[in-house]
This record gives sequence, C-alpha cells and structure tokens, in this order.
Amino acid sequence: MKAEDLLRMVSGNALIASWGSTELEDLLERASLCPMKKGDVLLHQGDPGDYLIILLDGTIRVSMVASNGREIILDYLEPGSVLGEIALLDGGDRTASVTALGEGQYLKLGAKAFREVLERHPSVAWRLLQEMARRLRNANNTIESDRAFASGPRLARSLQRLVPSGAVGVSIRLSQSELGAFAGISRENINRQLGAWADAGIVALEQGRVRVLDMEVLEEIAMAAE
Repeated sequence: MKAEDLLRMVSGNALIASWGSTELEDLLERASLCPMKKGDVLLHQGDPGDYLIILLDGTIRVSMVASNGREIILDYLEPGSVLGEIALLDGGDRTASVTALGEGQYLKLGAKAFREVLERHPSVAWRLLQEMARRLRNANNTIESDRAFASGPRLARSLQRLVPSGAVGVSIRLSQSELGAFAGISRENINRQLGAWADAGIVALEQGRVRVLDMEVLEEIAMAAE
C-alpha cells in the first residue's frame, strides 16, 4: 500500500488525516498487515496500549464493559478508522474493546515504531495535540447535548451518526438490540419508538434491521428538545 492510498482511505477526522506522504510512508514501512475474521478481538479493554490499528477493510464494533457488567456499544466503524491511539499515547490501558464484525484486514503499528515516526517528523506531534484537543471538545459537546434530549431525539441523533451524510434509504446493519445499546435506550423504549416511526414512514423495519426513509424528518426529531 502507498501513502496516497492510505490517505484517500482515512476519514477527515482520523488521527493521521493531516499527515503528509513522507510521514505516511514512514508509518507504512513500520506497520504490519494483519487479517481479521468475524469475532476477532483486535483491541481488548484493560490490556496495555502498546500498539494502534488502522482498519483497511471490513467493519468493527467498539464497546466497553461498565462497572455493573453491562456492555455499552460506543461506535461502529468502517475502513480508514484509526483505533488504540489513546492508550498508545498516554501509556495507559485500553479504554474499550474492538471486535471484527466480518472478514477484513488492518494495519498494526507498535508504540516503539510510532515514536520513531514522531522523532523523524516533529511537526506531527503538534498536529496530534491539535487533533486530540478537537476530539475532547467534541466529546464534551456530545455529552452535554445528549443530556438535554429525550429517548426519541437521542435515538434520532444516534441514527444520524450511523447513516452517511446525505444518504437516503440506507439500511443500518444493526439489530434493534444493538441499536438500543449504542443509543443507551432500553429495548422496550427503542421498539416502541421505532414502531411509531415505521407507522409514520420515517423508517422501515426489515427483519430486525432499520432502514431510514426520511432523513429530513429524522433531523428535525434529533433537534427537538425534551
């Protein structure tokens, strides 16, 4: 893989999105290409954070287990996502687990190799600080805004995060239980809410999956205060 290929693949908010070709080439020289299959745990909550991964192909689930033993789904990610960088940067344990939902492949970069890249390209470190600060600001804004929304708007906001911008008629590859875990809403409430939206033509329920039919209405619901 060449640096240009990797740069086209990663999302605009990925940790390495602002890197130049030379910096990415150095990263690729030190990274290992790894296959994955459904059910593989690529990162495990609580393990030492001694490497990061870059998803090249496939879909993964990011989750954590709370102190009460409940699994909380944090996100579902597509190719181009960079994961494990927080624990790698601060030397702490993994804050979440990453599980493969199907076959694919990813790049694996160890902590020592990552430090070597930073030492060769000092300007990268400053851009990393800027990106981490941006993520912290966004996380704080999301937490504060979610507190102000009831279950309906909260579910709408969660669907927005899972549907590509501007897409219409997209099926979300999650069961209603998984969607409820992602949105932090009980199974009973999410079934009732989705049923009402299906009757109104906002979504369609197809074999346990959800397909968004009217994104404009969903956006209005997402912004409706409690």
